[in-house]
Amino acid sequence: MKTYIPKQDEIEQKWWVVDAQDMVLGRLASEIAKVLRGKNKRYFTPHLDCGDFVIVVNADKVKLTGRKEEQKIYQQYSGYMGGLREETAAEVRSGNPERLVKQAVWGMLPKGRLGRSQFRKLKVYAGQEHPHEAQKPQPLEVTR
Repeated sequence: MKTYIPKQDEIEQKWWVVDAQDMVLGRLASEIAKVLRGKNKRYFTPHLDCGDFVIVVNADKVKLTGRKEEQKIYQQYSGYMGGLREETAAEVRSGNPERLVKQAVWGMLPKGRLGRSQFRKLKVYAGQEHPHEAQKPQPLEVTR
């Protein structure tokens, strides 16, 4: 029996929209990463980009469990001496709430060219509105 590997033009990419309101960040990110990689499709191939586009709305209302709001630290390093910046999750949420979801999903994708191309298909918005209505996204059911 031969293994079926889809051609690039045979891969069908859909658009999904996820409402992140009152959803736990890690559980949400793992479901989004699964769809971005294409693991929910029957013809999933690890070395091909066969995932779908995902739009996340209400990213500012995502939930963190426990005391992660004060204890979880996000670090950025500029490359210069003393260039390490640290922010708590609460500070990130107040300044750039999309970054919470983006960094959680990025950590669950493969690193390299394939992971970067899959990550580009993630669109995150803090509010309810998004500019992708022309693609007719379908709601993605994620267990709460």
